[in-house]
Amino acid sequence: MGNALGVAQFGGKHPATKPWKGLGSGVFEVVENHDGNTYRAVYTVRFRETVYVLHAFQKKSRKGIKTPLSDVDLVERRLKLARQDYEARHGKTK
Repeated sequence: MGNALGVAQFGGKHPATKPWKGLGSGVFEVVENHDGNTYRAVYTVRFRETVYVLHAFQKKSRKGIKTPLSDVDLVERRLKLARQDYEARHGKTK
């Protein structure tokens, strides 16, 4: 995950990265497997000078492959907070 975030920091897209559905362009997730478990990190590159990691978690779905709603809601809330933080530090976004 660290490598994928480093690539994003320099404007690239790591092969393990895919779009995060539901929040539009500029929000991505990295999926890694380790010791039989799946881990995800969700980040955004919507802001010119900053990559914000919105959430990192172990995937533990109780029903199929769907991401739990609590994790989806947390990503949405943190994206709003990231926008507020970016605007406070760098001014309004586009």
